[in-house]
Amino acid sequence: MDLFEQARRSQLEAEAPLAARMRPRSLEEFSGQEHIVGPGRLLRRAIEADRLFSSLVFWGPPGTGKTTLARIIANTTSSHFETISAVLAGVADLRRIIEQARERRALYGQRTILLVDEIHRWNKSQQDALLPHVEEGTVVLIGATTENPYFEVIPPLVSRSRVFQFKPLADQDVEAILRSALDDGERGYGGRQVRLGSEALEHLVRIAGGDARAALNALELAVESSPPGEDGHVDITLDIAEDSIQRRALRYDRAGDEHYDTVSAFIKSVRGSDPDAALYWLAKMVAAGEDPRFILRRLYILAAEDVGLADPQAVVVVDACARAFEWVGMPEGQYHLSLATLYLATAPKSDSAGAYWRALSAVEEQGAGDVPIHLRDKSEVFKGGLRDHYRRTMGEHEGYRSPHAEAEGWVDQQYLPDGVEGGWFSPGGRGYEREIIERLRKLRRARKG
Repeated sequence: MDLFEQARRSQLEAEAPLAARMRPRSLEEFSGQEHIVGPGRLLRRAIEADRLFSSLVFWGPPGTGKTTLARIIANTTSSHFETISAVLAGVADLRRIIEQARERRALYGQRTILLVDEIHRWNKSQQDALLPHVEEGTVVLIGATTENPYFEVIPPLVSRSRVFQFKPLADQDVEAILRSALDDGERGYGGRQVRLGSEALEHLVRIAGGDARAALNALELAVESSPPGEDGHVDITLDIAEDSIQRRALRYDRAGDEHYDTVSAFIKSVRGSDPDAALYWLAKMVAAGEDPRFILRRLYILAAEDVGLADPQAVVVVDACARAFEWVGMPEGQYHLSLATLYLATAPKSDSAGAYWRALSAVEEQGAGDVPIHLRDKSEVFKGGLRDHYRRTMGEHEGYRSPHAEAEGWVDQQYLPDGVEGGWFSPGGRGYEREIIERLRKLRRARKG
């Protein structure tokens, strides 16, 4: 590299966006993804020992460190490192890199690590062209993708790779990244007098939604578009932060009253069968950065507590939406949050599952009664033993009749302890509970004879 080329690269680096300038250069500077590169983790040990032999697929939302971690590997390995973007490069570019990798290995014994950014952008034929070279070890692949690789990357490539799923950065990680950008005098704003207000910082962190790039881009826009005041400081207020990230700050504190009030309004709107109100409070929680898994946990509870047997499919639908959300993630996962919310809001309602708490109260207040003799255990495990002998001499097991032996699949016999009357379960007659009530009515008529 000549002096002119070096000067040109230095100028490009200096003029790069803040997010590019602040890209971590080592594992020590890397924030988040502790489950992947935390102390003692397999991938961290492999990177530090320069023993990366198997191909990798980094899968996760934008701005969570996929490409950054690949570049850290490039900085720490003795292997030659190549990067191509699947958006811009094609099979011809891949052939050139593969040919050079073969020559490098033959002449110098040096491996080649190939980062394919946005690998899901390559079609099946392009991915097929890469497969044999990964299989024979000509290159060690690092594929970065925001899409589910089990759907968007051909199975042979996935099966030859270790898949690491990146998660949205925690708020404290995003905050640390922003503070680092403000303090860094070489790559960030440490050489300028920038004051970022606490409300502005909180807003940038929350609205970034775990995306470090989005947070840094918003900070850069806020700083570069704000003139210094009379004291020479650039003050970033909440208003400026809102303009920079194009989102208004919502009054919502995930540890305070606004959080609990909003969640309460959401629950009561679903319970009250108002789908529009339920969607409104759902949207407020999502826009304010509420953890979608918290919302799904509330929906799981609502499905049992407020819908229950009026629609037994409610919990099945919520469970399916929760599982789909784990596969899809944000932002498309909002469809599954909406679907689960709308299903519950429009379903018939019943709190009959709460009968359990009335039964529990009876047990706690009256104590647990003895199991009727004819219901006690008759396990073959104890056949011939002292327990079986004792129970036979006491007359236990006598009188029990199995419902399966009866034509109606039901028999009139005592199931509660002596002196316990029951009556806790009282279905309300909405939805599927109408069928339950009719079935119980028939059984009671049969019991009376």
